[in-house]
Amino acid sequence: MPEPIYWKKAQKYLSMKDKKLSKIISQYKGHIKTRNNPFYSLCKAIVGQQISVQSADSVWKRFSNKCKRVSPKNVESLTVQEIRDCGITRQKTEYIKLLSINFINKNFKTSELKNLNDEEAISYLCKNKGIGKWTAEMFLIFNQNRQNLFPIQDIGLLKGISRTYATPYPPSQKDLDKFRKKWSPFCTVATWYMWRSVDPVEVEY
Repeated sequence: MPEPIYWKKAQKYLSMKDKKLSKIISQYKGHIKTRNNPFYSLCKAIVGQQISVQSADSVWKRFSNKCKRVSPKNVESLTVQEIRDCGITRQKTEYIKLLSINFINKNFKTSELKNLNDEEAISYLCKNKGIGKWTAEMFLIFNQNRQNLFPIQDIGLLKGISRTYATPYPPSQKDLDKFRKKWSPFCTVATWYMWRSVDPVEVEY
């Protein structure tokens, strides 16, 4: 997967603005891996809701093996029990099945997002059952390649900030506002490095 066009500029900018983040940037090679598959990204983000990166990765491997290929038709053809057997909760199974039907019926159109700013895009995505703010943000980061998302509900981001900057856990809203301002317009990149600093498994959706 190619490096996002904003990545090197973001690394330079963030390294100049934040000495502690600069050390992390120099420590971790690579870049965020985006993918041009909206259904896959949304499905994986739903699976990853409110569980650790390691747990989500394990469940996703079982689910993707069961599907053979994660596509709307393949997912729609699975029974509820087949999906549940992968370690996915009943509620998430309902969301995934509904998402597959919406994609098959062309009720979900990501083309609408290109003319929306980040907040508008999040609101648009959250109209779909099973997609909350965090899921929408993961989708905008990993599928839409947005460079300035700051997902303050994300446990990995909050842990990374707390460990790196010795803030209480979870960080206060005042601290979060400070980091958002410092890292903007490249909050996505800073978030990725916070993830890398706390998780051995690289975050991908």
